[in-house]
Amino acid sequence: LTALGRRGGEIILVWHYLTFDLLFPALLSVTLVSLILATGRRLKAFRVLPAQLQSIFALVLVLPYTLAHYVQNFAVARLLSDFLSANPDSLSFASALTVTKFALFAIPVIVIAAFWLAGQKRQA
Repeated sequence: LTALGRRGGEIILVWHYLTFDLLFPALLSVTLVSLILATGRRLKAFRVLPAQLQSIFALVLVLPYTLAHYVQNFAVARLLSDFLSANPDSLSFASALTVTKFALFAIPVIVIAAFWLAGQKRQA
């Protein structure tokens, strides 16, 4: 962080975190919800559930990832905007948030894969 300097941190903050990282988590989350619904509706047990319950199920699986992603982005943006006050605790916290984000991302991906595999079995 120190090697970036204030100007380098500002460039990364503006071009990367304020553009890409504001849109990407939302777009990925919408994609995950859509894939859960699409693969789930291939299964009779899921298809018979009311549409609202299907949507709630998908949101419950994806929303923790979305929130973790935005919190992690905020933590990294704070580090970049005030890199001189970065300390081992703040760096460790940002790192833990990154690990948490990816762990929570795995949950909907596993459900999508399970639904897809179950749908493939049903078709065979």
